[in-house]
Amino acid sequence: MSQSALIGAERVEALLRDRSEANAQFFAAEAERLARLCHRMAERFARAGRLVAFGATPADRSDARHVAVEFVHPVIVGKSALPALGIAGEGGRVADQVALESEGDDIAMGFGNNPDTFAALAAARARGCLTIAFAPGSGAEWEFDLTAFEDPFIRQEIVETLYHLLWELVHIFLDHRGLLEGRAAKPVHDSGASSFLYPFLGQQEHDLEAIVDDVRRSMLLKADEVTALRTQSLTEGCETLLSAARILRERLDAGGRLIALGNGGSATDAMDVVADFHTPMFGGPARRALDLTEDTGIITAVANDIGTDAIFLRQVIAYGREGDVLLAMSTSGNSLSVLEALKEARKRKLVTIAFVGYDGGNVAQGNLADHIVVSRSQNIPRIQEAQASVYHVLRELVELAAPQTVR
Repeated sequence: MSQSALIGAERVEALLRDRSEANAQFFAAEAERLARLCHRMAERFARAGRLVAFGATPADRSDARHVAVEFVHPVIVGKSALPALGIAGEGGRVADQVALESEGDDIAMGFGNNPDTFAALAAARARGCLTIAFAPGSGAEWEFDLTAFEDPFIRQEIVETLYHLLWELVHIFLDHRGLLEGRAAKPVHDSGASSFLYPFLGQQEHDLEAIVDDVRRSMLLKADEVTALRTQSLTEGCETLLSAARILRERLDAGGRLIALGNGGSATDAMDVVADFHTPMFGGPARRALDLTEDTGIITAVANDIGTDAIFLRQVIAYGREGDVLLAMSTSGNSLSVLEALKEARKRKLVTIAFVGYDGGNVAQGNLADHIVVSRSQNIPRIQEAQASVYHVLRELVELAAPQTVR
């Protein structure tokens, strides 16, 4: 390993250590409060309330879209869909949109510390919404302060794990409907569809504190799981990331651009990647980057007229040029739209990077990308959380990398 690669490996190790320590510190301190927040959110959902998530900046928008898709389109067997929507700056001032859309039984979740987001939280609270925020001074009823962690990427990763845990564990209280305001108590807990996921739940309906403690312990276990998966992803993928960062830096410096894509939660990760590359870092310039999930007109036209498998392929044909780099994200590694885009990108001589979960799926088995990092888990929320760390680390490495000559 060269000296520059060794320095890069030490950097990755340090970034991983910072994430592990921050994750443990935050969830040890906040797990009980988050469990109680799950209870309050379940009461709102039980009264036909919705989750209204919003963010004013491009990165905050990605989180608002991400949490909304998780609630509306659950990916874990046994989870029911819950109503949620994401609101972002492309629709105008976020506060104005929230004032128009929010209703009294809703849950308002604001991302970031933008004044527009704080104004939106105030509007939601005036409507009677339960309000949640992740920055001090927000005015939210449930505020989580992450300013102890200096790295904005680490803060965002903790927030992603936080809202994934809220989504996963709010269902426990929905299964204990006797504990929810306005619901008649039932004599014995019916664990329902969640029983196989949370085997230690079996208390009677009146025992709220026992359920809160079970949910708290689940949160701590899940927070440990993502630390383990981050460790595996960044340790096994370290050399791949260093190589990908060097060639990506070379291509960007030469005028190429990063093209990002993914489906569902991975689509919101593509939004975040592009937002990160558009933001200067370490004194370097803003970098050229394109999000293939951005244009719903193109996506729906291709899906309607040709099929969903071609939604990214057609855009790679339209936009991809030799000298560009394609970054594809998939929790399974098997999404046909991702596979087709990778194949087309390779034909057009783009460098290809893939972040995938499970065992790497068809992306890894078919060696469909030049640089592949596998997060070895079948738990989709944990995969996405680990992948967020992977692409955040990649963003840093690009600015720290010594460019290599592209042949």
